Amino acid sequence: MRIATWNVNSMRARIDRAVAWLERSDVDVVAFQETKCKDEQFPTARFEEIGYQVAHLGHSQWNGVAIVSRVGIDDVERGFPGMPSWGDPPAAEARALGATCGGVRVWSLYVPNGRTLDDPHLVYKLEWLKALRAAGQNWLTADPQAQIALVGDWNVAPQDDDVWDMAAFEGSTHVSGPERDAFNGVVDAGYADVVRPHTPGAFTYWDYQQLRFPKRQGMRIDFALASPALASRVKTAVIDREERKGKGASDHAPVIVDLT
Repeated sequence: MRIATWNVNSMRARIDRAVAWLERSDVDVVAFQETKCKDEQFPTARFEEIGYQVAHLGHSQWNGVAIVSRVGIDDVERGFPGMPSWGDPPAAEARALGATCGGVRVWSLYVPNGRTLDDPHLVYKLEWLKALRAAGQNWLTADPQAQIALVGDWNVAPQDDDVWDMAAFEGSTHVSGPERDAFNGVVDAGYADVVRPHTPGAFTYWDYQQLRFPKRQGMRIDFALASPALASRVKTAVIDREERKGKGASDHAPVIVDLT
């Protein structure tokens, strides 16, 4: 079984690339983030035409998460228990979608961007990750053998080598101590980063500005964290850097995990 995660940065703008990538990558399940559309605007038919079922959560032109699967989609859950809200009035954003696909509980996650170190959105981000840790811990307490994949754009670079130059990020989000602690809290709850061991020194995101991609000035912020039972099934993992190339590419590359 092959599972992937990809921040597609607008599904309607990149549907042709997404379908072409699925057709050549032989992925069974892919979690998309930043689809940037409402449910009724999501191009479901394009995926169904090539044999995939679709679950999508989107409220507006911002955020948005989806799971696309050719091994079934069951028990779809829009948001995880305790997930914080944002806005005035506060409301749950389209940032988390869960479904069981081929026996694996897949969560497509788009973690809030902290913006700046003194922005209220950073507090929201930390609370969001704290709630995810609690939910993840409860799932494993209820069933230690549960096969759970927490995948997506985490907007955190948890190690110094996850950015091209730490000096360039001084005083910025994504690399701050509280954000890294919050990410590692999910790891400590029992979820292993199953991609890093197979992709040392690799990045998953390159900003469109200042020729970051050809200069290899990227960040590793897209992750697949697996429960113990699922982590034991991981054979290998890759970051499809080639998909970041060419006209109309997302600024993120797909991350792929192969299971036994």
